[in-house]
This record gives sequence, structure tokens and C-alpha cells, in this order.
Amino acid sequence: MVAGARKWATPEMVREKVHRRWVDGTLLRAFARGEALIPLEVPLGPPKAAEIGGRFGEVQDWMAALEAGSRDGSRYTLRYTAVGGRRVGRNQIPTHAVVTRFDQAWALLGVRSQVSIFDQMLAEAPDAAVADWLLARPVAALEHAQEWPQILAAYRWLEGARGSGRYLRQIDVPGVDTKVVESHRTVLAGLLGVSRNATSFLHDLGLRTKPEYVRFRMSGSVAPASVTELSVRPEELDGLGMSLTTAVIVENEITYLTLPVPDDGVLIWGKGFDVARLGRWDALREADVHYWGDLDTHGFAILHRLRTHLPRVRSFLMDLETLHAHPRRWGQESSPTGATLDRLTAAEAAVYDDLVSDRYGERVRLEQERIDWAWVLERLPFRPDEA
Repeated sequence: MVAGARKWATPEMVREKVHRRWVDGTLLRAFARGEALIPLEVPLGPPKAAEIGGRFGEVQDWMAALEAGSRDGSRYTLRYTAVGGRRVGRNQIPTHAVVTRFDQAWALLGVRSQVSIFDQMLAEAPDAAVADWLLARPVAALEHAQEWPQILAAYRWLEGARGSGRYLRQIDVPGVDTKVVESHRTVLAGLLGVSRNATSFLHDLGLRTKPEYVRFRMSGSVAPASVTELSVRPEELDGLGMSLTTAVIVENEITYLTLPVPDDGVLIWGKGFDVARLGRWDALREADVHYWGDLDTHGFAILHRLRTHLPRVRSFLMDLETLHAHPRRWGQESSPTGATLDRLTAAEAAVYDDLVSDRYGERVRLEQERIDWAWVLERLPFRPDEA
């Protein structure tokens, strides 16, 4: 080909154009629904009359390649027009490659077997919900063809177990267990119309989730005989009948195990955003509650969330003095939040704003467990239990 010469469409380019309609599901969806194929016309950008004389051999080769690529019309048909003049004569030049039948598209793309597989998947759909899901994403659905029987078996069990309050472990379908459900949870969530989040998936289906627990250490004055620590389901906390003067909530487990327990109270392992469950414990509503979280944006976000349930909670060791006393122990927060937190005190909000704005460095954080222990013990806002 002459250097810098205009290129004309090739059989590969025709295939590429049609392939786009395969990838977006248009072709397979229309075929599965029994709809007529809207002809796909691919412009070939044919040679102009002025090019035919100077590049006659190239034009012949180009036409021969397109005709060979059509496989006698089994992949596409060519539409011609007369081009030329007195100098080179009138020539029939192809202007478009046209796919008018599904079987042409399947032959061009080499997807006959995939079409057959999808037909079988659709035929096995047990209800309209599954059929609609398949038709909405036919090509993506084909990626699950091999495990489709397992997915359908799990779907039938889950659909039948809606609202039963059963554990997923109770699934009793041959060849299907909890691992199968977990590995295909995203697909099953789509089929069932529920959240794909692990916990919400079960909750939306009305299945039982793993129980939550509140873990806490107790001072000698409030603990039952010979017990220093308990792990209790949130809904059972009030049944303990405990009366508390002070409660301290910390995030890090080792800190929880190491920090002294407050006198006449409890030390609670908060475990991040799980602190919301503590709002169910009536004993905390009348106690002096102190919270110590990481000195980063999410630490303040957790404090904000805790205050939606326990408005009087006070923070400690989440101040600028503590932050600036430990510059060599700063780390970086992987994905800081910039959410509006309107339940912070003025002092807390100022520290939070400094962190969000990177005032002291990029994504600065001071994790709870990196604060000097002597510094911690000197600034406890409660009286330790001496029992």
C-alpha cells in the first residue's frame, strides 16, 4: 500500500463492528426473544474514483479479501455501487458489509456454541426472575455457564427458604453448600433481587445471620462472682441487670485487654463501626461513657455514630496534644472519609477538619496502639478499679 494512503475497511474491521453488538448483549438478547435482527450495516470507506486508477491492484486485492471474508454470504453480504469514469471504466465497488441474519452474525463471530449454551440456560430458567436476569446480561451470564446448574440449585433453595429464619448452613441441596453460595453470591443476589453484601444478603432473604456479641471486662464491684469478662448478645445485655457508673469503649483489642477497667464500671471492645449495637444497652444511658478511638478521620466518624445512640459520650486521647506528642508514630490512612460529622464537639471537629484537610501531612493518622503507654495512663478520664 502506498505510504500515507487512505485505508479501506477489512474483514477484521467488519467483524470488530459486529462484535460490539455481541459484547453489549444486543444480538443475543434479540435472538433469545425471537425478535427480528435489525440489519447491521458496516461502511467500508471504499476507494474513490480517483484512487482506482493509481491503486488498481490494491483495490482488487481489497475486494478479493472482503469477498473471501464473506464466505459466499454466510458471514455478511456486500452492497456494491458503480464507481469510475472514462479513464478506468465503471467498476462495481463494495460500499457496505451487511449482516441481515443471526446465523451470519454467529458465523462471523464464531459463537454458535455459545448461542446454544445460552439457549439451554434460558430454557432451564425456573421462573421469570431468572429469565429476566439472563436476558438483561446474556453475554455476562455465559461466564457462569459451567456452574449454572449449581447456581440454579442454590437459587431454588434460597428462594424457597425466604423468611424462614434458617441458617445458610442448613442448605441441603446435592452438590451445593455454603461455599458455593458464597462464591456465587453476586449472581445469586441479582437473581433473588437482594443485596450482594454478605450480611445484607442473608438479612434481605429473611435468613439468620451470625449473632453479634458485645465483649467487655468488668470491675470487681459490678462483676458476678469469679467473672471478670463476658461476651454477650446485644439483646441479652439488659437481662444482666447491671448498674454502671462508668463505661469505657476502645477500638483496639490489645488495648482493650491491657487498659485498666474503670471503677464501678466496664471496659468495652468497640470493634469499629459495630459500636452502634451498644446503643441497645440501657445501662449505658445513665453511665458516664468515654470513647477512645484511632486519631484519624474514621475514628471521629465512629465517635459521631456512637453519639447517635449515646449522645453524652465523651472522647479522650483524640486531641491535638496527643497527636503532636507522637509525630514519629504517625501513619497514613488508606481511605480517609470527609463526611460531615455534626455530632462532634468544637475541639473534636477542629482536629477532624485538620485531618481531612491534610494540615499536618497527607492522610495523617495515629493509631490507638501506637500511643505511648505512659502517656495513656497519665491521661485516663476515669478512676481505675483497684480490685
